[in-house]
Amino acid sequence: PTVSGEIQSPMGVASVEFIDPREPVAVIPILRAGLVLVEHASSILPAIKTYHLGISRDEETLQPSIYLNKLPEKFPEGSRIFVVDPMLATGGTVVAALNLVKECGVENKQIKVISAVAAPPALQKLSENFHG
Repeated sequence: PTVSGEIQSPMGVASVEFIDPREPVAVIPILRAGLVLVEHASSILPAIKTYHLGISRDEETLQPSIYLNKLPEKFPEGSRIFVVDPMLATGGTVVAALNLVKECGVENKQIKVISAVAAPPALQKLSENFHG
């Protein structure tokens, strides 16, 4: 959601649309690689909260293993959630992360996954597990 406003630019006053800072926005990097994508998020979204998730893949079972969970018990009503991880390969890690986020009372439509590269198996797994 945005709000209208004016800013003083070098060329004069400009009418602009701002991201509404009253709307709760959370960014959740999957450690450690996700930190790269969250680094400058506060310059675009100044009122964000950052919550960290540490998930690694067990080399024996190839299943995701959670080693750090700094999510709140419940996100504020209407929160918009950005889960960030630069690369989605098999999709196991991001599906585990999204399941944790959903346990905090968030619906699919409130969540966006941001990545630089996504392999077909990850996209298939996401679409099977999280419609919409």
